[in-house]
Amino acid sequence: MSTLDNRVFDNGLTVLDTEANKILLTSQQATTYTEANATYALGNSTSLSISAPQDRSGGGREVVVAAITDGSVTATGTATHYAIVDTVNSRLLATSTLTESQSVTSGNTFTLSSVAIGIPDPV
Repeated sequence: MSTLDNRVFDNGLTVLDTEANKILLTSQQATTYTEANATYALGNSTSLSISAPQDRSGGGREVVVAAITDGSVTATGTATHYAIVDTVNSRLLATSTLTESQSVTSGNTFTLSSVAIGIPDPV
């Protein structure tokens, strides 16, 4: 991939590295900031660490979201997805399905394994 291609992919991923500041567990896939941060929110962590864009195995580019070890459960329910948001600009930046859904209880804590978010090379 050329340097120009890297810059194009990186533009889409850098916002995660530089502006995301909260990850949430949600009861279903959020499609808006409000759904992620309020409507479907079951827990959250602001100890979010996301790498700068890097080469992706198999082609393309990716960022890696570090494991979460200090999540706070704020509502009782079944967590099926995670959402990454930018609270400063009220934006939903990324969302995906959890590897396995999990029942959570308000007042408890949660952990999440690290995850890569990537853009493949064009076909």
